[in-house]
Amino acid sequence: MSITNNTIEIKPYSITELANIYGVTNRTIKNWIKKHDGAVGDKVGRLYTTLQVKIIFEKLGLPGKAEE
Repeated sequence: MSITNNTIEIKPYSITELANIYGVTNRTIKNWIKKHDGAVGDKVGRLYTTLQVKIIFEKLGLPGKAEE
């Protein structure tokens, strides 16, 4: 996880890494992302691409300000 001075590095992340960034369980982050499947799309292997991570951050808000 790369959070420094309230900035988060946009790079490929796994579900577990995203869950850790948002401070939630894997199940919760999956449910949040599922609501935006059309915009996010499928993972490439076990990681979301940089573009997908950017979309996830845009849709869910910055960590600490996530909406359920």
